[in-house]
Amino acid sequence: MTTVKCLVWDLDNTLWQGTLLEDGDVRLPEAVRELIVTLDSRGILQSVASKNDHDLAWAKLEELGISEYFVLPWIGWGPKSESVRAIADQLRFAHETVAFVDDQPAERAEVNFHLPDVRCYGADEVVALAELPEFSPKAVTVDARRRRRMYQAGLEREAEQSSFTGPAEEFLRSLDLRMWIERATGEQLSRVEELTLRTSQMNATGVHYSDAVLRALIADPDHEVLVASMTDRFGPHGAIGVLLLATHSDVWHLKLLATSCRVVSFGAGAAIINWLIDEAARAAVHLVADFRPTDRNRMMEIAYRFAGLGDESCACLGLLPETDVNGLQRLHLVADPRAPTATIDLVAPDLIASRDDAAGARVAADVRGASGPA
Repeated sequence: MTTVKCLVWDLDNTLWQGTLLEDGDVRLPEAVRELIVTLDSRGILQSVASKNDHDLAWAKLEELGISEYFVLPWIGWGPKSESVRAIADQLRFAHETVAFVDDQPAERAEVNFHLPDVRCYGADEVVALAELPEFSPKAVTVDARRRRRMYQAGLEREAEQSSFTGPAEEFLRSLDLRMWIERATGEQLSRVEELTLRTSQMNATGVHYSDAVLRALIADPDHEVLVASMTDRFGPHGAIGVLLLATHSDVWHLKLLATSCRVVSFGAGAAIINWLIDEAARAAVHLVADFRPTDRNRMMEIAYRFAGLGDESCACLGLLPETDVNGLQRLHLVADPRAPTATIDLVAPDLIASRDDAAGARVAADVRGASGPA
């Protein structure tokens, strides 16, 4: 069953007990408050679709201390289906990942008629929602626990970008972007596995690494499993990339690079590749990367090629064991034609240092403008 990504609440006699415009005051059951907090901790977003006076309803949510939990609330007098559709569209969620809860059968029927893929629940089912499989993700990642804040930051970022009148590169510079690349921990593995499984446009090989395989590689002294995270002045982007690197004495073998499609316009992929090229140069080793072309990852191929990775013959390729994965190409660093247009600060581990050295090295990484390769 598809996991719910967003639960949209009606207010009167659903989220709270009472009708705000008639009773003048309403009561929030403690069980509902606990459910809101529980779903938020699981990474399930929550919103509001209510026929109510916006200012009064929002003031009541603030008074109850729960307004921060709701993303893109729609409070007005239009059809509930239009509100639910607008929320799903702005979040870019498929309708089958959205749920709606309302005490009125007629309102649920109206949503079901116009949005048949949205799952609808009655107010009498609210207490049991947390126990249902569709509201119980198999794994709650580090990013899941802060997903709401990430989406809220993203909406603020998009709103400012839409009103920004200067060049795209200037907007990127104004974001105060920061990226961290660090060795993956056990706590991060579920998100790392998720990135290898779900990312396709910015996945260099399409190979999926399971949790068990990743745990074994973390313990392998000849491999580095690295996670890239980003933040800016609006808030966190969370974990946005994963690298799997085999470190041989004379060659570093990049077996996997996958980055989230959410950060393509920020040039995150190019920043990671350029940083790795610099690290390889510092270590005086060849850099070789696996790549398997698909009908979706053309953007990742452009990022590799633009960074100077090519498929010409090279003696360094003979230093690596043969692969048994069909369709993989071996690219190696031929040239370094980078021409950055913007910069971010990158905090990353020193790959030359021992595994027990927790100190990170601050280096500069280049990020291309939103219109350039990423």
